[in-house]
Amino acid sequence: MLDIKFIRENPELIREAARKKHLEIDLKALLVLEEKRRALLAIVEEKRAEQNRHTDEIAKTEDKEKRGKMIQEMRGLKEALKSQEEDLMKTMKAWRALMLHVPNIPDVSVPEGASDLENKEVKTWGTKPDFSFKPKNHVELMERLGMLDIPRGIKVAGFRGYFLKGDGALLAFAIWQFAYKHFLSKGEFIPAIAPSLVKKEVFLGTGYLPQGEEDLYKTQNGDYLAGTSEVALMGYHMNEVLSKSELPKKFLGFSPCFRREAGSHGKDTKGIFRVHEFYKFEQVVLCEASHVESVKHHEWINRNTEEFIEALEIPYHTVINCGADLGLGQVKKYDVELWVPSENTYREISSASYFHDFQTRRLNIRYRDDDKTLQYAHSLNSTAIATPRILVALVENNQQEDGSVKVPAALKPYFGKDTITLS
Repeated sequence: MLDIKFIRENPELIREAARKKHLEIDLKALLVLEEKRRALLAIVEEKRAEQNRHTDEIAKTEDKEKRGKMIQEMRGLKEALKSQEEDLMKTMKAWRALMLHVPNIPDVSVPEGASDLENKEVKTWGTKPDFSFKPKNHVELMERLGMLDIPRGIKVAGFRGYFLKGDGALLAFAIWQFAYKHFLSKGEFIPAIAPSLVKKEVFLGTGYLPQGEEDLYKTQNGDYLAGTSEVALMGYHMNEVLSKSELPKKFLGFSPCFRREAGSHGKDTKGIFRVHEFYKFEQVVLCEASHVESVKHHEWINRNTEEFIEALEIPYHTVINCGADLGLGQVKKYDVELWVPSENTYREISSASYFHDFQTRRLNIRYRDDDKTLQYAHSLNSTAIATPRILVALVENNQQEDGSVKVPAALKPYFGKDTITLS
């Protein structure tokens, strides 16, 4: 959420942000409601002050007749105030609903574009494998090697269900252990196992509601299952005031994750690239309210993930997301995408974003600056690694002609074998 004062003073910037992100917003209606809100607020505050003055005067008046008249007048004031307060409440409800749709301002480096096809490549790494045989896809490889069972996954869990088993499960455990070691070696993260079941207000605060509701699983109590531990970790300091000395605060979160993939019907229906239930390490950062600090931490968290992928020896490229591929609150986002031989293309494994104070203003996360002034912190997040998705690129890039899969050197201490072969 942006500061309403900033919105009032910079309507053209908001319109330009909506245009670049390909979002619709009724800014005119919001500004009309804002004027009404301010006018009603002034009236209500004046009437409350007047009521307080009358209450004091009544308390000091000893003449019963005069006191009776004053009490009668007070009833009239209360009725008028009640009516104005009701009007203010209705106006505030409509105002808040429109405020939830105001987009954050994208960075000037964000390219124009109407879809992810127009994201801009900024880096490539690694050598794509040059197979002397026809490579198999990850489903063929993993099912043959006893690593994956999709038919029984569908039988038990429904569409997009799966079982990782045998060396498939052990490889996922190995990746988690290596991820834990790699990211904590940065020396600045607080490890956290975060809840997946999270209250609605936290989803609103992080910006996943109202726009992303169709992709969330909802409980009978009105709470939701999160698709990333970012949601819970951003709620950790909700409605708190931190000291500046605590910043930057960096979490390495781990949790099961759930997504309905409602906008992806017909996409990636085979295999384990796009599933409803998965596991993910997430980097979440709170820093001081400085664009320079946000940019510095954004580059850092994205590079952390790039280094992890490089250690696994998987070819990748990094892209800057275009305007239409940014979320409502994101200022800038990088995607790291891994090379998938069977598709002859790169596929996303990680997103790294910064938000300025968009999320923290909604969640009321503040800190006291050096001069004791309250400031909203800035927030950032990045996927550290997601399983089982990473297995798609890992097994395909490391497949051998005999159908076995070579295990990257970085995982051998955790996996215990050099190669996955047919038992």
